Amino acid sequence: MTTGSRAPSPTTQAPEPVNAEPGFDVSFIMPAYNEEEVVGVTAKRLLEAFARAGVRFELVAVDNGSKDRTGEILRTLREQHPNVVVHRIDLNEGYGKGVLEGIPLCRAPWVGIIPADGQVDAEDVVRLYESAAATNGHIVAKVRRRFRLDGLTRKIVSTTYNLFVRLMWPTLASLDINGSPKLLRRDKLLAMELGSKTFLLDPELMVKAHYMGMRVLEFNVFARMRGSGLSHVRASTCWEFVHELLAYRFSPALRRWRRQVAAGQVAVPAAHAR
Repeated sequence: MTTGSRAPSPTTQAPEPVNAEPGFDVSFIMPAYNEEEVVGVTAKRLLEAFARAGVRFELVAVDNGSKDRTGEILRTLREQHPNVVVHRIDLNEGYGKGVLEGIPLCRAPWVGIIPADGQVDAEDVVRLYESAAATNGHIVAKVRRRFRLDGLTRKIVSTTYNLFVRLMWPTLASLDINGSPKLLRRDKLLAMELGSKTFLLDPELMVKAHYMGMRVLEFNVFARMRGSGLSHVRASTCWEFVHELLAYRFSPALRRWRRQVAAGQVAVPAAHAR
């Protein structure tokens, strides 16, 4: 089993896809941008929680163009844990870019996406996987940050954003579109052909899961405040979301993908037997 990071280069090349391996039960992609104060703690808690549960866990940590010690911390972690993969992106192009480059590196049949901020307890992430693994696999399992300590302004922004998403897609089965971690089968994730480099990746995933007929398994969790580090989401980000959502809702790319799914040109994997 080979793990490691790709050496930084003037133009970072996207990683080549790898084949799924039976050695892991679940892989989680953790994009991290200037998260030196929290990334090490978040990663260690995940590694310990999955180990205690007896789940074969792979962490794909993506240094998403950080300018602080995030990459150094992740490389040290990789040296200590053989189930940690580290990938470096030289230029930060957004949260989604970090996820997109992490997807091909995942080797487990289940793939999750989780922020580096540690706001969701590692034990809740384990329970999310265990619940998802007990289904037929035709689902997106995710958290709903039901109890949040973000402050009034952040709650208003989040509520407005989620209402706007529901206005665009009234039958979308989620009350917290950007709630992460998210978890789904690797083959279904690949069939989505995700392409958003920004925070639009979250609604893109949920919208495509909707069009693929996937059920949403949404868990209520307690979302902690950051103990340290800075959030990269601002009140102005809401307006960026609105602009990007409108553009995506009527984009030729989404219409083309939906036509391909309807015509059977995009392989939508069937449900998996437990």
